Amino acid sequence: MKIKSVILFLTSLLLYTGCAEEVLPKPKAMLRLEYPNSEYGVINTQHFQFKKNLLSEFEQKNNNALILDYPRMKGSLFITYKKVNNDIDKLLMDAQKLSIEHSSKADGILPHPFVNEEDKVYGMYFEVIGDAASQAQFYVTDSTRHFVTGSLYFYTKPNYDSIYPAASYLQNDIKKIMESIKWKE
Repeated sequence: MKIKSVILFLTSLLLYTGCAEEVLPKPKAMLRLEYPNSEYGVINTQHFQFKKNLLSEFEQKNNNALILDYPRMKGSLFITYKKVNNDIDKLLMDAQKLSIEHSSKADGILPHPFVNEEDKVYGMYFEVIGDAASQAQFYVTDSTRHFVTGSLYFYTKPNYDSIYPAASYLQNDIKKIMESIKWKE
Protein backbone atom coordinates (compact mmCIF):
# COMPACT_ATOMS: atom_id res chain seq x y z
CA MET A 1 0.00 0.00 0.00
CA LYS A 2 2.89 2.30 0.77
CA ILE A 3 4.36 1.64 -2.66
CA LYS A 4 1.05 2.58 -4.34
CA SER A 5 0.98 5.84 -2.36
CA VAL A 6 4.57 6.67 -3.30
CA ILE A 7 3.92 5.90 -6.98
CA LEU A 8 0.74 7.97 -6.93
CA PHE A 9 2.58 10.85 -5.25
CA LEU A 10 5.47 10.74 -7.76
CA THR A 11 3.07 10.52 -10.71
CA SER A 12 1.12 13.50 -9.42
CA LEU A 13 4.34 15.44 -8.84
CA LEU A 14 5.55 14.63 -12.34
CA LEU A 15 2.26 15.68 -13.92
CA TYR A 16 2.18 18.90 -11.88
CA THR A 17 5.72 19.97 -12.73
CA GLY A 18 5.54 18.74 -16.31
CA CYS A 19 2.53 20.93 -17.14
CA ALA A 20 4.10 24.20 -15.97
CA GLU A 21 4.73 26.86 -18.62
CA GLU A 22 8.27 27.07 -19.85
CA VAL A 23 9.99 30.24 -18.68
CA LEU A 24 11.76 32.08 -21.47
CA PRO A 25 13.97 35.12 -21.01
CA LYS A 26 12.70 38.28 -22.69
CA PRO A 27 14.89 39.62 -25.48
CA LYS A 28 16.52 43.00 -24.96
CA ALA A 29 14.67 45.70 -26.84
CA MET A 30 14.42 49.47 -27.05
CA LEU A 31 11.29 51.34 -26.07
CA ARG A 32 9.61 52.61 -29.21
CA LEU A 33 8.50 56.18 -28.77
CA GLU A 34 6.50 57.88 -31.47
CA TYR A 35 5.82 61.58 -31.64
CA PRO A 36 3.24 63.35 -33.80
CA ASN A 37 4.23 65.02 -37.04
CA SER A 38 5.56 68.50 -36.47
CA GLU A 39 3.36 71.49 -37.18
CA TYR A 40 4.90 74.95 -37.05
CA GLY A 41 3.79 78.47 -36.24
CA VAL A 42 5.69 81.76 -36.49
CA ILE A 43 7.16 83.45 -33.42
CA ASN A 44 8.12 87.12 -33.62
CA THR A 45 10.72 88.53 -31.27
CA GLN A 46 12.12 92.04 -31.20
CA HIS A 47 15.15 91.08 -33.32
CA PHE A 48 14.11 88.11 -35.45
CA GLN A 49 11.31 85.71 -36.31
CA PHE A 50 11.32 81.94 -36.71
CA LYS A 51 9.04 78.92 -36.91
CA LYS A 52 8.52 76.83 -33.78
CA ASN A 53 6.86 73.48 -33.26
CA LEU A 54 3.30 73.92 -31.99
CA LEU A 55 3.97 71.17 -29.40
CA SER A 56 6.44 73.45 -27.66
CA GLU A 57 5.52 76.09 -25.11
CA PHE A 58 7.09 79.49 -25.78
CA GLU A 59 8.38 81.64 -22.94
CA GLN A 60 10.21 84.92 -23.48
CA LYS A 61 12.45 85.71 -20.51
CA ASN A 62 13.43 89.15 -21.84
CA ASN A 63 14.22 90.72 -25.20
CA ASN A 64 17.34 88.58 -25.52
CA ALA A 65 16.42 85.19 -24.01
CA LEU A 66 13.63 82.76 -24.71
CA ILE A 67 12.78 79.15 -23.98
CA LEU A 68 10.94 76.57 -26.05
CA ASP A 69 9.77 73.97 -23.55
CA TYR A 70 8.73 70.48 -24.65
CA PRO A 71 6.96 69.02 -21.58
CA ARG A 72 6.03 65.75 -23.29
CA MET A 73 9.70 65.07 -24.04
CA LYS A 74 10.97 66.61 -20.81
CA GLY A 75 13.35 68.93 -22.62
CA SER A 76 13.90 72.60 -23.36
CA LEU A 77 15.63 74.61 -26.03
CA PHE A 78 17.27 77.76 -24.63
CA ILE A 79 17.76 80.50 -27.21
CA THR A 80 19.77 83.69 -26.66
CA TYR A 81 20.09 86.76 -28.87
CA LYS A 82 23.12 89.04 -28.88
CA LYS A 83 23.75 92.17 -30.89
CA VAL A 84 27.00 92.13 -32.88
CA ASN A 85 29.16 95.12 -31.90
CA ASN A 86 32.34 94.55 -33.93
CA ASP A 87 32.87 91.40 -31.80
CA ILE A 88 31.76 88.66 -34.19
CA ASP A 89 35.00 86.72 -33.65
CA LYS A 90 34.45 86.60 -29.89
CA LEU A 91 30.80 85.58 -30.29
CA LEU A 92 31.77 82.78 -32.69
CA MET A 93 34.52 81.53 -30.37
CA ASP A 94 32.16 81.55 -27.37
CA ALA A 95 29.49 79.61 -29.27
CA GLN A 96 31.96 77.01 -30.49
CA LYS A 97 33.59 76.79 -27.06
CA LEU A 98 30.23 75.82 -25.52
CA SER A 99 30.01 72.83 -27.86
CA ILE A 100 33.61 71.82 -27.26
CA GLU A 101 33.03 71.82 -23.48
CA HIS A 102 30.59 68.93 -23.95
CA SER A 103 33.22 66.83 -25.74
CA SER A 104 34.60 65.42 -22.47
CA LYS A 105 31.34 63.52 -21.84
CA ALA A 106 30.25 63.08 -25.46
CA ASP A 107 31.24 60.22 -27.73
CA GLY A 108 31.33 62.67 -30.61
CA ILE A 109 30.25 66.11 -31.79
CA LEU A 110 29.23 66.43 -35.42
CA PRO A 111 29.33 69.99 -36.81
CA HIS A 112 26.94 70.82 -39.65
CA PRO A 113 27.48 74.19 -41.39
CA PHE A 114 24.38 76.16 -42.34
CA VAL A 115 24.14 78.82 -45.06
CA ASN A 116 21.05 80.69 -46.23
CA GLU A 117 22.36 83.38 -48.60
CA GLU A 118 18.89 84.70 -49.45
CA ASP A 119 18.04 85.68 -45.85
CA LYS A 120 21.69 86.28 -44.79
CA VAL A 121 21.65 83.56 -42.14
CA TYR A 122 24.91 81.71 -41.56
CA GLY A 123 25.74 79.33 -38.78
CA MET A 124 26.63 75.97 -37.41
CA TYR A 125 24.62 73.14 -35.91
CA PHE A 126 26.40 70.78 -33.49
CA GLU A 127 24.92 67.32 -32.99
CA VAL A 128 26.19 65.81 -29.73
CA ILE A 129 26.42 62.01 -29.54
CA GLY A 130 26.72 60.38 -26.14
CA ASP A 131 25.89 61.10 -22.52
CA ALA A 132 26.55 64.86 -22.57
CA ALA A 133 24.40 67.43 -20.77
CA SER A 134 23.25 69.01 -24.04
CA GLN A 135 22.30 66.96 -27.10
CA ALA A 136 22.55 69.81 -29.59
CA GLN A 137 23.74 73.39 -29.92
CA PHE A 138 23.58 75.89 -32.71
CA TYR A 139 24.35 79.43 -33.64
CA VAL A 140 23.25 81.64 -36.51
CA THR A 141 24.27 85.14 -37.48
CA ASP A 142 24.15 87.67 -40.28
CA SER A 143 27.78 88.45 -39.25
CA THR A 144 27.17 92.20 -38.92
CA ARG A 145 24.23 92.88 -36.57
CA HIS A 146 22.57 89.74 -35.16
CA PHE A 147 23.80 86.62 -33.34
CA VAL A 148 21.58 83.82 -31.97
CA THR A 149 22.68 80.75 -30.00
CA GLY A 150 20.66 77.79 -28.80
CA SER A 151 21.19 74.73 -26.61
CA LEU A 152 19.00 71.69 -26.07
CA TYR A 153 18.77 70.20 -22.56
CA PHE A 154 16.67 67.43 -21.02
CA TYR A 155 15.39 67.39 -17.42
CA THR A 156 17.11 64.11 -16.67
CA LYS A 157 20.54 62.60 -16.16
CA PRO A 158 22.10 62.18 -19.61
CA ASN A 159 21.59 58.69 -21.01
CA TYR A 160 21.93 58.86 -24.77
CA ASP A 161 20.14 55.56 -25.46
CA SER A 162 17.09 56.61 -23.46
CA ILE A 163 16.72 60.16 -24.77
CA TYR A 164 17.73 59.46 -28.37
CA PRO A 165 14.18 59.41 -29.83
CA ALA A 166 13.28 62.74 -28.21
CA ALA A 167 16.70 64.24 -29.02
CA SER A 168 16.33 63.26 -32.67
CA TYR A 169 12.83 64.78 -32.86
CA LEU A 170 13.99 68.04 -31.25
CA GLN A 171 17.11 68.23 -33.41
CA ASN A 172 14.79 68.38 -36.43
CA ASP A 173 13.00 71.31 -34.76
CA ILE A 174 16.34 73.08 -34.28
CA LYS A 175 17.10 72.67 -37.97
CA LYS A 176 13.66 74.11 -38.79
CA ILE A 177 14.36 77.11 -36.54
CA MET A 178 17.68 77.72 -38.28
CA GLU A 179 16.09 77.42 -41.72
CA SER A 180 13.24 79.79 -40.88
CA ILE A 181 15.06 82.65 -39.08
CA LYS A 182 14.49 86.04 -40.64
CA TRP A 183 16.21 89.11 -39.19
CA LYS A 184 14.44 92.34 -38.32
CA GLU A 185 16.38 95.49 -39.09
